[in-house]
Amino acid sequence: MKRCAKTAIAWIGVVVCVCVLASCRHAPDEAQIRASIAAVAKAAQAADAGRVVAPLSKDFDGNGGELDRSALGNMVRLLRLRDEHIGVTMGPVTIEHRGERMVSTFVVTLTSTGQRLLPDRLGLYRVEAAWRRERGAWRCYSARWKRSL
Repeated sequence: MKRCAKTAIAWIGVVVCVCVLASCRHAPDEAQIRASIAAVAKAAQAADAGRVVAPLSKDFDGNGGELDRSALGNMVRLLRLRDEHIGVTMGPVTIEHRGERMVSTFVVTLTSTGQRLLPDRLGLYRVEAAWRRERGAWRCYSARWKRSL
């Protein structure tokens, strides 16, 4: 009887794991975008250029041509080489559907321990990012930011 109970518990555990994995695979669109934004913030703090640009489309446009995907990745790499640490504090993220696309808006505060490379770019920013689905994943193709304070 004990063996039967252990087997039943093991099967229940397997079923629960499969259900959890299945629900993660089909996360709502908004949850996927929120997760991408949080991952970028975490990657920026770790100076991980690859993870910072991972959710960006190949044709990403930042602030109307001010910064593209490649330039952003290079900036993060330079920060890492100069041993400059960026702090990222996120405010609440709102997401709005616009047809087949989505737009996220949030406030982010950037700080730095070194303040050598980007002292004029630190502070509080309002960000609006546009997202589209590419090959089954949500990619940010455009972002605009404006310093708030």
